[in-house]
Amino acid sequence: MSLEVKNLSKKYGEKTVLESLSFTMDKPGVYALLGTNGAGKTTSIRMMLGMLSKNSGEVLWNGKPLDTATCNVGYLAEERGLYPKYALMDQLIYFAGLRGVSKTEAKKRIKHWAARLEVEEYLYPNASSDTSSAAPAQKTGFGGARSGAAVRKKKSKPRLADQLSKGNQQKIQFMTALISNPELLILDEPLSGLDPVNTDLFKNIIREEIAAGKYLIMSSHQMATVEEFCTDITILDHAKVVLQGNLNEIKKSYGRVNLALKVEQDITPYITRAGVTLLTEKEHEYQLKVSGEAQANELLSMLIADHIPVITFDLREPSLHEIFVEKVGGDAHETV
Repeated sequence: MSLEVKNLSKKYGEKTVLESLSFTMDKPGVYALLGTNGAGKTTSIRMMLGMLSKNSGEVLWNGKPLDTATCNVGYLAEERGLYPKYALMDQLIYFAGLRGVSKTEAKKRIKHWAARLEVEEYLYPNASSDTSSAAPAQKTGFGGARSGAAVRKKKSKPRLADQLSKGNQQKIQFMTALISNPELLILDEPLSGLDPVNTDLFKNIIREEIAAGKYLIMSSHQMATVEEFCTDITILDHAKVVLQGNLNEIKKSYGRVNLALKVEQDITPYITRAGVTLLTEKEHEYQLKVSGEAQANELLSMLIADHIPVITFDLREPSLHEIFVEKVGGDAHETV
């Protein structure tokens, strides 16, 4: 199987919102579409899925035009896509049916994913409802008490989408993307609105999908997450591709120019003498930019010669966060 995007472009009047996007996935894995807000990521995804018309280009799945009617695609949109006033179970069965999953099979899969995503209480409310006594306790002749009629469960209404938190709505929506066991899974900001515990839960499921040989496209502002999962990337800026390729190869091309250094005293004079660029400093922990290993080792030699204990000396390639900010502009130490 393979996914190929060729020269995908979109205009609204004279405004270009995406210009000549092309990339190929010829094996399972995760491809990242990155960019600032309004760069064209979501527009690209919607055109790939046929939700939005394109001015030019094509999207091929196994050499044929991608058609969501015949290709098993799962899509987690950045915007919430649930009907707010309909029961969650009914919606999940409905969405499963749209992907060709029978009602009987859908119920089995819903049960699995409800447990996996820890949302059983919202889909099966009667299973965990409170109990109450049907009648008050009756006294016995010895001053004790005995139970009245048997305890019975209160009947609960199925939960509606607008009764859930943002994070739990995200879980239900993730279920709709997974329920057809898709070959191609497209995740637009999948970790948006999640707390750390549920972020790890989503990440574990994404890892399982990767291990199962799925093709994933991910759009995210969380650069650390992209580095964790993605092998190839495209960075968009103002509708244009500004960087594209294998993430490891891109990082190697920059070289090991980032130095994290921790000592027990002020070493600013040594940094200046070595000609190293100081990025940040906090309680004798320094983030530095060097020209290469030779300059970093020169600084280290100075410190050792003057018997200054070095706690941390970490010379590394730039992070995706730093590369991203370099390509789209801004301060490399702001949150993207």
